[in-house]
Amino acid sequence: MEPPVVKQQPELSMDMIKKYVCPKATDQEAFTFLQLCKAQNLNPFLKEAYLVKYGEEPASIVTGKDTFTKRADRLPQYDGFKAGIIVLDNSNQVTYREGSFMVAGEKLLGGWAEVFRKDRSQSFRNEVSLTEYERRKNDTTLMPDWKTMPATMIRKVALVQSLREAFPDEFGGMYSPEEMPVDSSALPVYEAVRTSIAANPKENSDTKSPIREPQRKNDDKLQIKNHSAKAEYLALKVMTSFIKDKTAP
Repeated sequence: MEPPVVKQQPELSMDMIKKYVCPKATDQEAFTFLQLCKAQNLNPFLKEAYLVKYGEEPASIVTGKDTFTKRADRLPQYDGFKAGIIVLDNSNQVTYREGSFMVAGEKLLGGWAEVFRKDRSQSFRNEVSLTEYERRKNDTTLMPDWKTMPATMIRKVALVQSLREAFPDEFGGMYSPEEMPVDSSALPVYEAVRTSIAANPKENSDTKSPIREPQRKNDDKLQIKNHSAKAEYLALKVMTSFIKDKTAP
């Protein structure tokens, strides 16, 4: 029995970005996003990077929430981190607390983080102010995540800043949604549709485009519409591997 024939998908391109990732992006914005994805080996279809544009405002390029910590874990020089919040406690004392727990009556002032490298004698520490980073809508109201979990958000800001300073080659030019003027609770989801995987190559002749236009979702799951979840998953893995192979230095 012959092995299944898998039709390879095209590498990430400006046309793909403007058609499936951010149709409203200008050529310059799409080109900048493409170059960042290539330089840092980011795959927008695995939620590693986003190109977000609201109306006529300039587009924002943000990196997926988990990309920083996942990549750091793979670095041999990485030796862990500590991160937390800065609060004015009920005794009117400024307190540096690990994690993001607060009690009633305390005032959140900011966040802090410290990243360690095995090959450095000094850690990379950052402290950031809440008022500098909390994001608001055009009507001045807080964006959902900054309204409901500000301690978690400001802690993440401090952490990614420390990671970027500790490992500039790996994280240079990459910014998390918490750092940018975007609604992190409503990042676009780039949907994948079925790619035929069959033993007979002729069955691949009518294969549709692998990507659907992005839709805003509040949930954090990649929506895959296919009769076979296993086939969908394998198709997405093929696409991811192909893009990464093409963009690897």
